[in-house]
Order: sequence, then C-alpha cells, then structure tokens
Amino acid sequence: MKKALFIAGGWDGHQPERFAEILAQALVPSGFECEVATELSVLDDAARLATFDLISPCWTMGTLTEDQGRNLQAAIRSGVGLGGIHGGMGDAFRGNHDYEWMVGGHFVGHPHVGSYTVRLRDCASPITEGIPREFIYQSEQYYMLIDPAVQVLADAEYLYDGNSCNMPVAWVRQWGAGRVFYSALGHAPEEFTDHPASLKLALQGMCWAARG
Repeated sequence: MKKALFIAGGWDGHQPERFAEILAQALVPSGFECEVATELSVLDDAARLATFDLISPCWTMGTLTEDQGRNLQAAIRSGVGLGGIHGGMGDAFRGNHDYEWMVGGHFVGHPHVGSYTVRLRDCASPITEGIPREFIYQSEQYYMLIDPAVQVLADAEYLYDGNSCNMPVAWVRQWGAGRVFYSALGHAPEEFTDHPASLKLALQGMCWAARG
C-alpha cells in the first residue's frame, strides 16, 4: 500500500479540498492510502513527510516558512514523489524560487479561456498510455514559465494577441531521488468528467511519481 499526502487550501476559487477529495478517491483503486491535510503545518514534520510515497499540493498561492520549504525539498530529494495539477501545484507559493524550480515551471497568466487542443509529445511514457494523441480541452489555458530541463509529455499551441507558441501542458522531471509530475489541466472539478483524458493523465502521472 502506497501513502499519498494531499495538502489542500489556499485560494478557494480552485476548490482545493474538492480536488484533493476527487484525486484521493481516484487513487485508492491503484493501491494508495490517502490523507488530506488542510494546514501547511503538516510540512513542519520532516520525518513524517519522508514516510509518504507521494505529496500532492492543492494550494494556490500561499506562503511557506523557510522550514516548510526546506522540509518539502528534502522529502522529494529523498525519493518521495511530487505530483499535482493546475494552480494547486503550478501557482502555489508564488515567488518561492526553490519550489518553482522543483516543480519545473510556474503560472504567469491565462489570457486565453476557451477551447484548445492538447497534443501528446511523449506517447511512450506510461503516463500517457491510453490517452488520445490529441484531445480538445475547454477551460483556462495556462501560460507558464518553464524550466527547459523538464521532459514535456503534452503541449498545446498558445494563440494570443497575434502571437503563437508551443506551451507545455504536462511534464515530468527528476528532483534528487524523487520524481515530479505536473499537469496544467484541471481548473474546475467538472472538467474531469467533461474531459476524462485529463483525469487519466493526472492519475497516471501521480502513480508514476510515487516512490517505488
């Protein structure tokens, strides 16, 4: 049995506790025992963090203390996986450069809200197994600053103000002995029902990131 810790809070607009509940319940059939914490004080106990196989932040914005940031870094570097979605992980703890570097990118804005096409870029990864090579998504489209060292799993064309670029949507990276997975999809819970590929991507990414 693997152990996953969801840390749910921050900006209410992203419904952090609801997303943590959905993802935690969906991981149970894959052999996870999940805990949802609603206070950042859970990051104060470095020894306990190291007992988890996966940590998933669902905490848009917010601030970590120096000790909390250090403890989270140490847990991931020791082999605990880090996995999450949308603003809960990609817009958490703004300005904490150590955290943003570990994630591999961070949110800048979403000038486009509407339909766009998600395109798989790594079809050989176990994370993308069974997911369509392209699928339409309807939501906020995140524009992010990305570490070029990440391995991009999926991207989308970003069209805005007469400009176009390929914007990563999901990626992985190694952080010490820990695996990191991130997907920018998942602004509202109903998107997982409307676009089941987004939930499948998130769950397979978290399973991949989890230690062992």
